[in-house]
Amino acid sequence: MTSGVGALWSHRHSLRILVRRDLAVKYQQSALGYLWSLIEPLGMGAIYWFIFGVLYSRDTNRYLGEAAGSYPLFLITGIFAWMWTSSALNGATHALTGQARLITTMNVPRQVFPIGRVAGRFAEYVAGLPILAAIAIWYAAQGSIDPGWSLLALPLAVLVQSVLLVGLALLLSAFNVLMRDVERFMHLIIRVLFYATPIIYPLELVRDTGLPGWLRIGYELNPLVGIFQLHHAAWYPDEFPGVRMLTTTVGSSLLVLAAGWWAFHRLEPAVLKEL
Repeated sequence: MTSGVGALWSHRHSLRILVRRDLAVKYQQSALGYLWSLIEPLGMGAIYWFIFGVLYSRDTNRYLGEAAGSYPLFLITGIFAWMWTSSALNGATHALTGQARLITTMNVPRQVFPIGRVAGRFAEYVAGLPILAAIAIWYAAQGSIDPGWSLLALPLAVLVQSVLLVGLALLLSAFNVLMRDVERFMHLIIRVLFYATPIIYPLELVRDTGLPGWLRIGYELNPLVGIFQLHHAAWYPDEFPGVRMLTTTVGSSLLVLAAGWWAFHRLEPAVLKEL
């Protein structure tokens, strides 16, 4: 793995070129271009704000805690991070099958292709940070939030999320070449993960339900739960995950990265043969 990371670093310029190419292809012949990376999450945020922040505001505010007076910021924080997750996983699933000719002719580590999809979607996430910051400043000026040291949770969330997404991207891209059912299966998994992660609702709501203990434990073992709690904790310190959840999130993300790197290396000959 160490030698693989070294080879990847030596080809970082190729990775940057692939990311720029993917972004250019994605938004070519589009009048709004990169604005689409902002319009979709903002549109989703508006829909969920109307449902849970207007129609069901009484039930929603009961569990929001510090976020009760700034639910749109809570929503946008989660949805922006989710768009990075879902688009990276979707893109990584097709990273090898969609670039077969390029992969078999370029003399670069094949990991750059799925990792490039994660990096490209991260660039779209970064493009939305000024919008997120503007909304946070608005609520801070109104006294609804008081960000301070809790802002350090945001870079930690981004780091752990990057580790998890790279590991999943390596796994999905390799397995999808050998079993094309993976890409169809991922559509369902991504939909389930959206509602099984505290993105549009607070974690406290899940803990206060009558779910069996084993199901709540399984829910919190999902590393995305801890990652999204970190994203929310940047503005709401009471959302910061406990030591156990944070340890579980970081440990499982590192484990997924190691498993993804190992599986990709072992499956690479079979993948190249299939391509």
